[in-house]
Amino acid sequence: MAEPNPVLASLIIEQFGGADGELAAAMRYFTQALGEVDPGRKDLLLDIATEELSHLEVVGSIVAMLNKGVKAQISEASMKEADLMIAVNAGGASQKENLLFGGGPALIDSTGVPWTAAYVDSKGDPTCDLRSNIAAESRAKIVYERLINVTDDPGVKDALGFLMTREIAHQKSFEKALYSIENNFPPGKLPGIAAYANAYVNTSQGEGDMDGPWNSGEQWDRIDDLEQVMPFDDGDGTASVTLAKKDEAAVAALATRTQSNPGANVATGADLGAGPGAGRTSDEDLGGAKDIAEATAMAKKR
Repeated sequence: MAEPNPVLASLIIEQFGGADGELAAAMRYFTQALGEVDPGRKDLLLDIATEELSHLEVVGSIVAMLNKGVKAQISEASMKEADLMIAVNAGGASQKENLLFGGGPALIDSTGVPWTAAYVDSKGDPTCDLRSNIAAESRAKIVYERLINVTDDPGVKDALGFLMTREIAHQKSFEKALYSIENNFPPGKLPGIAAYANAYVNTSQGEGDMDGPWNSGEQWDRIDDLEQVMPFDDGDGTASVTLAKKDEAAVAALATRTQSNPGANVATGADLGAGPGAGRTSDEDLGGAKDIAEATAMAKKR
């Protein structure tokens, strides 16, 4: 590592305590492994979870080394107050690491948000969780790639390159595990309902309406005219429930008491307090600006 850099440390800590960081990955795969009934997948998940913990050490060590200079300056008070303040604040979130954690990596992301178990999104179904793991490895790879692009430090680049490449290897392993399950789609046990599984509802209109294998071809029953098929289930399109007689009476009373009168058009607070730019009110048209530039100019005159 060429030299300390608290600004870079505050970015790299994203992969320590962030949503797609190494701790989240380790906990995701470890907890999945404990609940896994297939010995092959259990072994795979424990192996990768253990490796992710070693990656957590690598990322944390990088953050600590990048913060070492500012940590020393704070501890020894060897800089003038103004210079020290500039040095600490240059690192963004890393100022918290230096002041509270002595330059060591905290369990936070690059904006200082604490790590949370909510980052672990396992559902306990291997076809679902393996797809989530594949996506997580993909996201982590992209973050490492972006971190590599923001530093010229050769040592940091080498370390980040290693971590980035291991995300690729893990994704390949998870994909092999997913496709070793013979029937892996759809996730879960229940089959889909044919009338809905093959339908593509085309709600787009105009220039942005595109065709492709995701919405056209023999695989799809494409629906372009929504008025001809809605409601989808041949019902009346309204929410309904069978009620007991006492509940029906209560619902009818509630509807009567709260019924609106479409013919009522009384003056409201907006009408009474309306001024220039309010648009049409019950009594008059108070106009408005033709664009935001005119609106800004009108506001300066008020």
